[in-house]
Amino acid sequence: MVITPERHNCSGPQLSVLGTLVSATSYGGMLRLCRTWIEEKGRHPQARYAVILNVHSVMTAWSDRAYAKALNTADAATPDGMPLVWALRSLGAAGQRRVYGPDLMLALCGQATRLGHRLYLYGGREETLPVLRDALKKRFPALHVAGMHSPPFRAPTPEEDAACVCDIAASGADIVFVGIGVPKQERWMYDHRGSLAGVVMFGVGAAFDFHAGTVRQAPAWMQGAGLEWLFRLCMEPRRLWKRYVLLNPLFLLLLALQLLRILRYPPPADGRSTAEQTA
Repeated sequence: MVITPERHNCSGPQLSVLGTLVSATSYGGMLRLCRTWIEEKGRHPQARYAVILNVHSVMTAWSDRAYAKALNTADAATPDGMPLVWALRSLGAAGQRRVYGPDLMLALCGQATRLGHRLYLYGGREETLPVLRDALKKRFPALHVAGMHSPPFRAPTPEEDAACVCDIAASGADIVFVGIGVPKQERWMYDHRGSLAGVVMFGVGAAFDFHAGTVRQAPAWMQGAGLEWLFRLCMEPRRLWKRYVLLNPLFLLLLALQLLRILRYPPPADGRSTAEQTA
């Protein structure tokens, strides 16, 4: 078990799961943290950002050091998937609960409505963003959506990227929800933390499509039982079969080796995800 000291005003201790730091936090902890970050706006030289982790993101980081650095540089990293919740409990965070990205997004929207925070939506399809905005405003009528942008599926040109950064800055956004999927959204937040000082970013992935109603969510009982992967696999088998059929079993095997101390993952001071094999 490795529990690292709190970093960047993180809401709780962080535990290393296969070399990726995961915060032992809660919805309430993340709401307080977001509020604190926004209150500090203008006094921090970089943007703050939170990653919302599942098996896919942890396993991608396990094999990709650059991506691991983007995750481990984050100011907070919530356990979105139940396998990560079980991992944290096994590593000592006995009362850990899931912090589900779509629900966290709604909780942040509710707090933003009460406190007057301005939101920006980055990601999703061009036709999805107005539907998402309207759905959020129907749920939270006083919510202030300051702007939104649907980036191209290809890598944006430097000119396109600079124009988007200027648009976010000009909007006066306090929170940017980034919904361009794993691993692109975490890399995007890491790469833009220096150009969006004072902004708080959350990588929420499929939450855009869920709240816009373009993709179905798994029933609550499947989410609670850790079977959301099965529901999503049934919905999109051609796109997701490798992620769930190959990565999930490998994750469980590697986690078992970590818990047995056959593999050790020291706190990654520089964002590297390197296992040390014991004799």
